Amino acid sequence: MHTTPQLDGLRVVVTGGLGSLGRRTGAVLTARGARVTLVDRAAAVRVKGMAGVLGSVDLGDTAAAGKAFASAADRMGGIDGLVNVAGGFTWESIETGDVATWDRLYAMNLRTALLASQLALPHLLRSPRASIVNVGALAAQKAASGMGAYAASKAAVARLTEAMADEFKERGLRVNAVLPSILDTPPNRADMPKADFSRWVTPDALAAVIAFLLSADAAAVTGACLPVTGRV
Repeated sequence: MHTTPQLDGLRVVVTGGLGSLGRRTGAVLTARGARVTLVDRAAAVRVKGMAGVLGSVDLGDTAAAGKAFASAADRMGGIDGLVNVAGGFTWESIETGDVATWDRLYAMNLRTALLASQLALPHLLRSPRASIVNVGALAAQKAASGMGAYAASKAAVARLTEAMADEFKERGLRVNAVLPSILDTPPNRADMPKADFSRWVTPDALAAVIAFLLSADAAAVTGACLPVTGRV
């Protein structure tokens, strides 16, 4: 019996794949036997162990994203799993903020997850191991000052997760989300230099939870929005 979720041969696309979490997710999934294609808006670079890296992809654009998913499916011979990491964050108060921030974060966090899921569906629904994992945020459950736009967009990701899980539960596609607190990444350390980083969630720790949700060990789990809080 495996002590960790094994993903032998699972073909997975990771959006936002060249960011801190995306790269580590790709590495963890690959180490557990998956074949992974990273998709990102940044220019493509070589990432060791990946089945492919597709860069300069606007995940908010249907045509561009569609070409990327078709390429990923062709390269791997199909798609069994999708991990929606792509997104962004802005701290902004309600009083002095701009409504454009709300539009931008909805586009970055919700639109990318929705469009990627829609484009992956024709491939996923042909797979007996189909699964989507969305990266939400703990802030989706309760927003603090300055977190309104971000929390609202991530709450929308949670509702998308639940709606998709219910829509596809009879068709063999599982859809779940992880809700991390603060990720231990270089940008977050730079923004909060006095914080106790040991309390945060490392990208590898979150990637391990994602790997579990993609695996057969989570075959009975769909529609879950799983908090991954570390000690925050």
